[in-house]
Amino acid sequence: MGQVRVCVMRIEGTNREEDAQAAFEAAGADRVELVHLKQLAHSDTVPQDLHRTLDDYDILFIPGGFSAGDAVRGGAIWAARIHADLGDQIKSFIESGRPVGGVCNGFQVLLELGCLPGWAGTLPDEPEAALIQNDIGRFQSRFAELKREASTPCIWVSEVPEDNLLVPIAHGEGKFAFAPDTAEEDLKRLEAAGQIVFRYVKPDGSPAGGEFPYNPNGSIADIAGICNERGNVFGMMPHPENAIDPLQAPDWTRRPRTPCGLPIFESAVRYARGL
Repeated sequence: MGQVRVCVMRIEGTNREEDAQAAFEAAGADRVELVHLKQLAHSDTVPQDLHRTLDDYDILFIPGGFSAGDAVRGGAIWAARIHADLGDQIKSFIESGRPVGGVCNGFQVLLELGCLPGWAGTLPDEPEAALIQNDIGRFQSRFAELKREASTPCIWVSEVPEDNLLVPIAHGEGKFAFAPDTAEEDLKRLEAAGQIVFRYVKPDGSPAGGEFPYNPNGSIADIAGICNERGNVFGMMPHPENAIDPLQAPDWTRRPRTPCGLPIFESAVRYARGL
């Protein structure tokens, strides 16, 4: 069983890369590097000794933040730059079966790239789903209750219990949506393939049913995270990297909790170590 090397990609505007690095280190990864897109693209402005390729790593993670200021829409500019500069690298990485994860802005990037849900191929020309503005029309920064789906091929949640998870959210564009004319058919396909990984729920574990504040953004079918059909590419809107220590829970002085975000990173590290 070899070492697990993790690439946490960043560009200007990301702000959760160090949190993700800490999460992977706590999960047992052997080497976690914060790598700028320009290093992977071998930009002339980057010294050659800092050049990297995705083949140097076993896991790719795209963190949260406001990449390029989300000037067009969440994750769109970052996704366009990845497609232009790293298209072949990321396609090869995904098709090799190695884990790829994206949280919040990273989830937006994976949807913009078309890697999720991935029905038209690894890196299609157009996205198949989107994360759009929250129904309430404003940014949400608080904790939300999630529950893992019982049946999913997602390798990122093999260590995650089916109990309620209390995970922080911080987003203004987190509503998971399909094109209106195909939404019903697309949702059925997503559910049939087990590609829904997390849904928003009420504190008693019952479905949020689209009800605010339990569903914080209006996502169709209370979707908080999905994976591709193979299960190695995964994205979610809440921030598990900010739920890896009991002290990060809002009620830590009253109710001891097991860090619910850590098992997500442990699942990916364990899977990568076995490749």
